[in-house]
Amino acid sequence: MVRLNSTIHRAVVPFEPRDEGRVGIYVCGPTVQSEPHVGHGRSAVAFDVIRRYLAWRGYEVTYVRNVTDIEDKIIAAAEESGESVELLAVRMAERFAAGYDALGVLGPDIEPKATEHIPEIIELIERLAERGLAYAAGGDVYFSVRADEQYGRLSGRKPDELRAGYRIEVGEAKHDPLDFALWKGAKPGEPWWDSPWGPGRPGWHIECSAMATKYLGDGFDIHGGGTDLIFPHHENEIAQSEGATGGTFARYWLHNGMVNLGGEKMAKSTGIVVDLASIAEKHGGRALRLLFLRAHYRSPIEYSDELLAEAEDALDRLQRFRDRATPGAPDPGALDRFREVMDEDFATPEAVSLLFDLVRDGNRALDEGKDASAVAGAVEEIVGVFGLDDAALPAETTLDLGDLPARFGLDGAGPEAIDQLVELRARAREERRFEDADAIRLGLEDAGIVLEDGPDGTRWLRK
Repeated sequence: MVRLNSTIHRAVVPFEPRDEGRVGIYVCGPTVQSEPHVGHGRSAVAFDVIRRYLAWRGYEVTYVRNVTDIEDKIIAAAEESGESVELLAVRMAERFAAGYDALGVLGPDIEPKATEHIPEIIELIERLAERGLAYAAGGDVYFSVRADEQYGRLSGRKPDELRAGYRIEVGEAKHDPLDFALWKGAKPGEPWWDSPWGPGRPGWHIECSAMATKYLGDGFDIHGGGTDLIFPHHENEIAQSEGATGGTFARYWLHNGMVNLGGEKMAKSTGIVVDLASIAEKHGGRALRLLFLRAHYRSPIEYSDELLAEAEDALDRLQRFRDRATPGAPDPGALDRFREVMDEDFATPEAVSLLFDLVRDGNRALDEGKDASAVAGAVEEIVGVFGLDDAALPAETTLDLGDLPARFGLDGAGPEAIDQLVELRARAREERRFEDADAIRLGLEDAGIVLEDGPDGTRWLRK
């Protein structure tokens, strides 16, 4: 049975979906005011693997990830850049999509945008007002935090503990410093929509409540996002959603840890960022993805060039085995062990260790002339769940043998051609045709293939 470390339960608990055999997941997507950074990639990969694993376990998964395309930060960024809010949001949303693609992140089943769900947002605010949980003031509409007796159930923060840190800003008409905006009255030059309270736009928190319940219904299974969203964003989502319905909003809450750089959180707000696109282009999405998987999704992870280089080396070992071996029916014992560790809150560090144990065992079997097809089959299954087969490779590691096979009378350009060239080189060395042997070795090096000669023969690997 799958078990989840659910933030709202404050414990690892059995996963029991609302509808048997089906899973509904809503993950808070990007606020598209600027380029994506490595921290965004970590969150996307974490929930991509959770989604893939649940599907591998046999669940029918519906995955919803939103795009916040109207928000204070987007408006400020558009004003600074001199372009419209809409054009900036579209351009940055495309950059996020490209970054996710480079990491091999599957596209969501549904990707709603806040600006396309204004009617649903307005309807939700009206229901809160009818229940006495929302009020209009100064052209804005606020949620009354103190009217919700259970406020703080996700984060553990209580209103009386929070009050000292909050104040009413100039221009705000809310009744209590803790109250948060559901609807913001229009300001000159800002996008706006008609509403019962006058022209304006939605607050940040309300959009996710409206979109999650529209596509997944009340009491859906898993709500995800970064730990930085627990308070206030997810806390406010719960308050407004359950306040409007009287029922459960999401059954389980999962939160991924932050990416740190030099001990500091990577975030736009701190200014400590590493551009996702440049890292994926330079090193390939698979190396960065593997770096993320080596830490548990809930744990913080330190980013560094050294750790990324280690992930690249590990990926090289994995790819060399995949190039050498022919997959067959997966070893059931290996998959049982994989299932056991992943069932326990998606423990990818232990699962990655298992994967590389299989690679080691498979290489040993091949070196001894034994059948490694069952091990290779299990490796391919795990690689698929981890998404390491999909993530983009950097251009410099792409296999291209050019005319080398044809020069030695061979057809093809894949791993089979490399094996044949290695055999031809071995024969040439035995026959003391060293010029041909060197030509094969140097030609393979030009194609990014390195040969390792040992007592049991020659192995090849990608640079």
